[in-house]
Amino acid sequence: MHRVLGDRKAVLILLGPALLVHSLIMLVPMVWSLGYSFTSGNTIEGFTANGLGNFQRLFTDPAVHDALWFTAKYAVVVTVGQVVAGYLLALLYVFFLKRASALVRTLVFFPVVLPTVAVGLLFQKLFQVAPQTGPVNSLLNAVGIDSVDWFGSAGHAFWVLIVMDVWRSMGFYAVLLFAGILDIPEEVLESARLDGASGLRLVRHIVLPMSFPVLLSSLIFSINGTLKAFDSIVALTGGGPGNATTPLTLYMFQTSFTYGDYGYGSTVAMLLTVVCLLVTLVVFRVSRRDLTEG
Repeated sequence: MHRVLGDRKAVLILLGPALLVHSLIMLVPMVWSLGYSFTSGNTIEGFTANGLGNFQRLFTDPAVHDALWFTAKYAVVVTVGQVVAGYLLALLYVFFLKRASALVRTLVFFPVVLPTVAVGLLFQKLFQVAPQTGPVNSLLNAVGIDSVDWFGSAGHAFWVLIVMDVWRSMGFYAVLLFAGILDIPEEVLESARLDGASGLRLVRHIVLPMSFPVLLSSLIFSINGTLKAFDSIVALTGGGPGNATTPLTLYMFQTSFTYGDYGYGSTVAMLLTVVCLLVTLVVFRVSRRDLTEG
């Protein structure tokens, strides 16, 4: 194996096609978008160079500031919810639901394969206030609480989005983390139990450090996915009320395709790319600490 991986020609043959496809699909559009960010206009009116005008506008645009703040807030809350819920479910599968874990995993994973539009419509019906009272408001009425217009205020719409996206995707992270925990040798767990480790101590000192690589991968997948969230927000709130739930992705889409300003839309896309890169670097930086120490 070392002889093969040490051969540059073999590495080029094995990785070259995949690297070429990745470059064509990912890197070329990024470079193309970067070029657009120095222009203004669209395919109908034509493009004209405007230098750094789009970047100057980016720093003074209040809509960008609002979208960036919502994106960061949404990404942090949903990432924590997805990874924590997924990890707790994975622990439940391994230590408490050994025989029935396959059935439970299937049920929890089911929302992952549902179309985003279907999930959005489901939650709209669950939380609607008119023309018919949804199940959530019906429960509130049953305990003497007035109905809430969940999509009429920024705060309520935000938390409905959080609940929907955590519920929709926690099954994926549960299955992913389940595989990581399952790889821990049973002998290691038995030795820890014989030494008196159980419950939270077993999870803190044995399970968490040994499953940390998979946990880190889940964290990176989640944070990058939530930073680029688009379809679920469009399906549920459309970015409303007003622009209260408009992330950078939706603002970029509206700027480019609704208002026809491809140059500025590409500049917003570059901002999102930089944010994703910085967040990934921070996660890798923090992960260098050895959790088995201390």
